Amino acid sequence: MPTSPGGIPDQDDSDQTERFIVALIPQAAQDLRRLQEWTGLSRTDIMNRAISLYRFIEGQLRERRDLIIRDQSTGEAHLVRLT
Repeated sequence: MPTSPGGIPDQDDSDQTERFIVALIPQAAQDLRRLQEWTGLSRTDIMNRAISLYRFIEGQLRERRDLIIRDQSTGEAHLVRLT
């Protein structure tokens, strides 16, 4: 398979993978490193999960549903608001 100047294999038409270069603010970069430590997942896996989760949450909010986090030990619930 041919490679790009950066040594990354070029994608053919049958591959649905897209590559992006993303500039993270320092806090997001630190959060990403922390998530890697906690989960053992790759940066790619974390980014894919984050995008899928954001799409789900955004869809729920568009349907006028609340996002509620409940503490399993106390049963206390908190409404999450994204601004």
